[in-house]
Amino acid sequence: MSTEDKRVREFAYQIWESEGKPQGQEARHWEMARKLAEAEALTPSKAPKAKAKPKTKPAAPAKAASAVEKPAVKSKPKAPRKPAS
Repeated sequence: MSTEDKRVREFAYQIWESEGKPQGQEARHWEMARKLAEAEALTPSKAPKAKAKPKTKPAAPAKAASAVEKPAVKSKPKAPRKPAS
């Protein structure tokens, strides 16, 4: 069995499972699976990875500056709940 045949079989099984394992739909599942495998074979493979960039130390976050810019906001007190009727 070729790699392509195995892929079609895997797709057909996944389709069959996703549809709730119905009986009598084998031909339709195989046709759908064959088309999926064909489309997958025609798509270009993933682009080669770019060269790794040299690792650099990340800049330290400016936490102190943001604390100065944003003053603390007091929350508004909540109104008391109404008693249940």
